[in-house]
Amino acid sequence: MSAVQEESVRAPRDEAPYTLDQPAPRVLGFWDQSAFWANLGVSLLAFSGAYTVLAPTEDGRPTISITAGITAMIVGTLIGGLMLGLAAVPGARTGQPAMVLLRGLFGARPSYLPTVLNIAQLVGWGTFELITIAGAARALYDGVPRWAYVVAAGVITTVLTIWPLGSVRLLRRYVTVAVCLALVYFYIQLLHVTVAVCLALVYFYIQLLREPLPDLNQGSWGGFWIGADAALAVSISWVPVAADYTRHSRTQRAAFGSAAVGYSVTQIIAYVLGLFALALVAGDSSRIYDPFLHVTLGALVFAVFVLREADQSFANVYSTAVSIQNLVPRADRRVLSVALGVLITVLALALDINDYASFLSLIGSVFVPMLGVLAADFFLGSGRRGWDTGRSAPARWNMIVAWLVGIAVYQLINPGTVAHWTDLWQDVQRSLHFTPASWMSASLFSFLAAAAAALLLKPLGRRSGSGSGSASGPRSDAAA
Repeated sequence: MSAVQEESVRAPRDEAPYTLDQPAPRVLGFWDQSAFWANLGVSLLAFSGAYTVLAPTEDGRPTISITAGITAMIVGTLIGGLMLGLAAVPGARTGQPAMVLLRGLFGARPSYLPTVLNIAQLVGWGTFELITIAGAARALYDGVPRWAYVVAAGVITTVLTIWPLGSVRLLRRYVTVAVCLALVYFYIQLLHVTVAVCLALVYFYIQLLREPLPDLNQGSWGGFWIGADAALAVSISWVPVAADYTRHSRTQRAAFGSAAVGYSVTQIIAYVLGLFALALVAGDSSRIYDPFLHVTLGALVFAVFVLREADQSFANVYSTAVSIQNLVPRADRRVLSVALGVLITVLALALDINDYASFLSLIGSVFVPMLGVLAADFFLGSGRRGWDTGRSAPARWNMIVAWLVGIAVYQLINPGTVAHWTDLWQDVQRSLHFTPASWMSASLFSFLAAAAAALLLKPLGRRSGSGSGSASGPRSDAAA
């Protein structure tokens, strides 16, 4: 009788498990995952946030040209895409979600700290997404109050989150096609040429660029790596959640390729489109949607972006629920998803987007070096023998120290603009007589420093054998 009751609370075989102790089905192929990551690469925040790759000063003036910004964005996105691909592989190999993998990297209890940080940033991202959806919807039609758009977006997000793998398959079958058509449409309208690469993307480009653009070379290249880091930070924001989805991947190769390529391609296309739109409104980020809405059929096609933006908030909410399960393994993700959907809806009703660039920078300063430690140890260190991802996994202080080294390197190069935090690291710079050069990338240097520290400190760590969630190979459903 108990076995029947246990089976009754299990998720369907082709859906994500309800609790952490249930097996993760391997049902997502390359195209399922590619569609998922490609959709995440196209975001309304890529349009409204395109300004960040121009390395704006505190008073809002861009420090590099549009051309330099496009180049910096492409470089940052390609690097970020490769990092995202690296983060995707451990989930596919082990069948474990992202925060549970950190038990093997840092130890069970030490993994709670990055888990809490991840939960906090995902709730923030989910809230930002609902605010962005409501703002874009109001730009389309302001006859509906803002709160109604926020609530509607929150409901759609919650529903998608209850059936996450079904939502991924839905994206592949229907939504990705609509997004591609919309992007092609705007490219065609803005660029004045007919390039049939992905119907939706080209249309918006051509529509937007039918208007004469200002000088795209006006400005310098001095803040190139600041702009590249801004684009890279957007990619990196998905690194702490990548394994939540790739643990359902049929192969490691599909997990890496879909994340690295699928995400990078569409983010580059979306950001270039956002930068062109920004140029058309003379750099006024508050009017970023105007060029899309003023072209022929622009409002109708732009509505596709608004509707599918819910996949961004869905991904944030689902991964928040899975992250909480690292702390409370038997919590039902469906209950968590509903509660989190309500939470971000309430926050979106009460808050406005502000200090967006600083938020991205702060995320990058934590998770870029964490990925450096993870990649070094998983591919070149203990991960080759298998991590202990059990609830009693011992602390690995050498990896924690390596992570802190990477965070310190990031902050020394780019202290950001978050009030007292920035003042603290600027004081450290002065005490060390260190002035970062303009060519220094905080993301790259912190990633490499953390990875190097992890390899150098590896002999000091306790060797751990393969646990129940070992990284030595994927768990079968029967074994789980």
